[in-house]
Amino acid sequence: MNVLQAIKRKLKEKYDAIDNRKFKENLLNALPFWVGAFATGVVAVGYAKLFAFAESGTAYLFHRASWLFFLVTPACFLLAWWVVKQYAPYSRGSGIPQVSAALELSNPKHSYNVSVLLSLRVAIVKIISSLIMVFGGGVVGREGPTIQISASIFKQINDWLPAWYPKISKRNMIVTGAAAGLASAFNTPLGGIVFAIEELTKTHFSFFKSALLTGVIIAGLTALTFLGPYLYLGYPPLDRIPPSIILLILPVAFFAGIVGSSMGTILLFVFKKKASLKKEYQKYLYAIVCGLIVAMLGVLISSKTFGSGKEIMVATLFTNDKHLDWYIPLLRMIGPIVSFSNGAAGGIFAPALSLGASIGAVLAGWMHLSVTETNLIILCGMTGCLTGVTRSPFTCSILVLEMTNSHNIIFYIMLTALCANLVSNMVGRHSFYDSLKDQYIREIHKAEAQLSKPNLD
Repeated sequence: MNVLQAIKRKLKEKYDAIDNRKFKENLLNALPFWVGAFATGVVAVGYAKLFAFAESGTAYLFHRASWLFFLVTPACFLLAWWVVKQYAPYSRGSGIPQVSAALELSNPKHSYNVSVLLSLRVAIVKIISSLIMVFGGGVVGREGPTIQISASIFKQINDWLPAWYPKISKRNMIVTGAAAGLASAFNTPLGGIVFAIEELTKTHFSFFKSALLTGVIIAGLTALTFLGPYLYLGYPPLDRIPPSIILLILPVAFFAGIVGSSMGTILLFVFKKKASLKKEYQKYLYAIVCGLIVAMLGVLISSKTFGSGKEIMVATLFTNDKHLDWYIPLLRMIGPIVSFSNGAAGGIFAPALSLGASIGAVLAGWMHLSVTETNLIILCGMTGCLTGVTRSPFTCSILVLEMTNSHNIIFYIMLTALCANLVSNMVGRHSFYDSLKDQYIREIHKAEAQLSKPNLD
């Protein structure tokens, strides 16, 4: 009997030791994700406040002396581009293609190239350049940059782990960082998760679901702690919508999808032409000309040209004055093309959403729809246009639904996204982000090949 008790006691001690070891290992594996998520939430909130402050500075300057934009905008475009060129070339643009490229390169053979795309230097330059751009009236957003910034934070934490620490997948850290960044930027946790699955990775969800969920939750809760409960847009009235509205939604979805995908196609064409500028003074001149174009559009035609366009979404969804002139969508399309092609930092998420909102508002005005019908058409325009740019219909659907807490229109929004995605694939096979991702990877491989060439001198 004593022998049996001794055996039981030893077995119990053995299993307790195994449980303690597993608990310690799981805790060590989870800790970097928790720290990264908290840091992401804090940085995302600070960045959002600075971005809003810069946009308010634009509005203040416009109402005090709008003519100054003919000096300020070219100067800001030039400075924002120069900061990126000088200190972190891959901090330019949105940030989502860079994260996708980093994931593709995050293997043992090319992992050292990931630091070119994701690092604290890249994150800092990203913030500085985009703030300069938006203060000067640049038509850029902060959401795509927040994704690259957050992925950089997670990647840096992974790099800081000591040699004795349990091995943590850099790929999983980057994916979780990007998802947490989107969740904290829009306050859309489901959108962050769907974005990670649909846009960033083909890895089976079960391999990183716990890390992804906790990262999104902690980053979102951190943002809520500082900002309080909020929606990116708000609660637009969407009651008493007739079923016949679907006859209007379908053409809006197709049109918005074509416009969004066409904007991406035009941007890629402009990038290709810009690459032919070999001389340094031509690149400086290009940045100045881009600034002058945006300044002229904003000062001489409409101030709605400037900024991310969030005020357009808020005004058309939450005020009685839903009217927009027919040319506003055209301005909201030209503005991002000129601003984004400048080569400075800044996202296209919010500009694409505002372009879709302006399309929806103009079309609804022409059809003399009611307030609730107009709101639905505006949200469908936003969904369709963003889908046209990203080719991520489920992510776009979830983002728009979470930003407005409008779950009663879920089927209309998803139908819009699927239709917009269908027509976008007819415009071009590859999305704007995928094309840029491939471009970044080619650039990195080309630079790598040049460095590996033997010096014959």
